[in-house]
Amino acid sequence: MRTPHTARRTVLTPRVRTAAAAAVGLAVAGALVLPAATAAPAADPVDANPASVARLTQNLGSTATAGAYYDPAAAATVVNVTSDAAADAVRAAGAVPRHVAYSGARLRAAGRAVRTLGIAGTAWAPDPRADQLVVTADSRLTPAELTRLRTAAKGYGKAVRVERVAGRFQTLLSGGDAIYGGGYRCSLGFNVHDGATYYFLTAGHCGQAVATWYTDQGQTTKIGPTTGYTFPGSDYALVRYDNTALEHPSTVGDQTIGTAGDAYVGESVTRRGSTSGVHSGTVGALDASIDYGDGDVVDGLIKTDVCAEPGDSGGPLYDGGTALGLTSGGSGDCTTGGTTFFQPVTAALTHYGVSLG
Repeated sequence: MRTPHTARRTVLTPRVRTAAAAAVGLAVAGALVLPAATAAPAADPVDANPASVARLTQNLGSTATAGAYYDPAAAATVVNVTSDAAADAVRAAGAVPRHVAYSGARLRAAGRAVRTLGIAGTAWAPDPRADQLVVTADSRLTPAELTRLRTAAKGYGKAVRVERVAGRFQTLLSGGDAIYGGGYRCSLGFNVHDGATYYFLTAGHCGQAVATWYTDQGQTTKIGPTTGYTFPGSDYALVRYDNTALEHPSTVGDQTIGTAGDAYVGESVTRRGSTSGVHSGTVGALDASIDYGDGDVVDGLIKTDVCAEPGDSGGPLYDGGTALGLTSGGSGDCTTGGTTFFQPVTAALTHYGVSLG
């Protein structure tokens, strides 16, 4: 594991990455394990600790800031600001201020307006690099719904950008292999424990659908029950290991998972799912919301350009040895590409009072 490089200016301490990311996926004894694959070497450490940046922007307030992102060209963390005083505070913290037109408060207000429309197949997230709220509409929207959406967006001027995406936003639950139950399959996320009791995390919509999980499609080797789930609102579930013959290492493939962290915009990440295997990409936005339909709206998600397919739900998102998220849903596939959203894993760990390892 490499240590952060030393800079002449004071910088926010980075989350250190491992030199290479191994195949993702936590194996349960008796379950199908995909062949290991090695990801490309990770980039140099960045000068942004997500928790530190979050504290900084929280202290400055949503009217003075509008998100942050890592700029690889400048090798620096950029924090959007709307005042000179906020810019001075950002410089003092070791990051780079960027004056923008729209505050975080303005973008959140636009997001609330989109949410009240209640249009299934829409997702919205702040894009700090564009200083806009990006609203994405999938293929199910009718012309009338799209008109309603664009009309609402016009009320916020250039602060809102509406985009279309091929396919439909959907939770990625399916029938098949990996972890099974009730005719469905999902992907195991991260192994966790509460003292001497062992569990794993997966997606909340998987826990909602399945009461008891197995390692095989024939449902002959039992893992254990879903002991809790949250969906919609958030998207995480907890499953207990009742079968003492099954191992539960704190690994993703050959990669040891030693800690959990918060993602940041611009971060290179990897995820694994039981359908599509190992894929990598970049974090595009935080605090994203998505309306899957039927009142199933999930907030606070990580938006990425990593592809995913049905059956990948619940699978792990990580950066080196740091756990970041659980696959929630998205659009597209791993042939044509797509957009995938992840539930931050820190929220699940806190909610259930469990730990990695």
